Amino acid sequence: MQLKNCHNVSDFRKLAKRKIPSPLFHYIDGGADDEHTLAHNSTAFDGYDLIPNGLADVTNVDLTTSILGQKVSSPIILAPTGMSRLFHHDGENATSKAAEKFGQYFSLSTLSSVSIEDIGAHISSPKMFQIYIHKDRGLTYELIERCKAAKFTALCLTIDTIVAGNRERDLRTGMVMPPRFTPSSLLSFAMRPKWVMNYLTHSAFSLANLESQIGSSGKENISVIEYINSQFDTNLCWEDAEKAIEAWGGPFAIKGVMSVEDAKRAVDVGASAIMISNHGGRQLDFSPAPFDILPEIVDAVGGKIEIICDGGVRRSSHVLKALALGANACSIGRPYLYGLAAGGQAGVEAVLGKFHDELKRNMMLMGLNRLSQLNATKVRKRC
Repeated sequence: MQLKNCHNVSDFRKLAKRKIPSPLFHYIDGGADDEHTLAHNSTAFDGYDLIPNGLADVTNVDLTTSILGQKVSSPIILAPTGMSRLFHHDGENATSKAAEKFGQYFSLSTLSSVSIEDIGAHISSPKMFQIYIHKDRGLTYELIERCKAAKFTALCLTIDTIVAGNRERDLRTGMVMPPRFTPSSLLSFAMRPKWVMNYLTHSAFSLANLESQIGSSGKENISVIEYINSQFDTNLCWEDAEKAIEAWGGPFAIKGVMSVEDAKRAVDVGASAIMISNHGGRQLDFSPAPFDILPEIVDAVGGKIEIICDGGVRRSSHVLKALALGANACSIGRPYLYGLAAGGQAGVEAVLGKFHDELKRNMMLMGLNRLSQLNATKVRKRC
């Protein structure tokens, strides 16, 4: 199977599974506990149909929109995802360049394998940095100042990871950073010699923004869960969000909002946007799908703050449904990571291209030529 034979996210997933060792694939692919929320994030979209109108002039379809003060070519954001160097040796450099090529918003994680400064110098297109509140508050504010210096356009605070979810796939595979050979994973690494060769012959893996926290040598093995539980502050409160917003002084999103109450508080503390997100089903199993909770949050704060639906998006039809119900944008994580693992920057570009083509085609089939025409009359809830 090759990139040219990948026609949807499921195809990219299958190719990624063939290309990278099992612990790394399951880190991308897995969720918390029994993974009910992981599955429901996508199936939630099945509850609505799209309503087309015919006899409309769709010669020119405009997919551009404004997100967090930046004009972008698509309402699809590349969500922040950690440690991309593990999935392909070009890591976040590949995903950021693909986003720039397509004119889309790119997000960089605190747990990235490429530094804030490198991405700042690498792309000039819209870019958002995602922070966590560490126990070491000084580190948090140091990251904010580094983002200012690197000319990031927005900041995002993730609030749903004060403790790591029970990611049983990672526990079974022994997923650590950097990867290590174990009796259970040795065969998986041995069967992917190209990945091993690329990993060993390119720059050493590190959490580039946090070297002072875990050692600059990159030799210490620590699980993702161990890092989160030892470094992230469980005493996170709305005052921390307010202080971070004030320290940044620019467009600011709060990621992990899953209730009307939290959405209203985000408005009150001065956030520019909220990302309705359950961390891709990787934290609290049986939390609602973002798409399920979207209408309630739109009713409560729509028009007061930008709303980004994050989680389960696998088709551009999902994006259209979310926008019709009041979201300003959607974000994707796993889809572009599958593309990265499958083929580096070319793989990410292939994924973004599929989303772009599908979004334009479906807009035409619905009789729409502007995203602003999407509203509740364009969807119908199934009985």
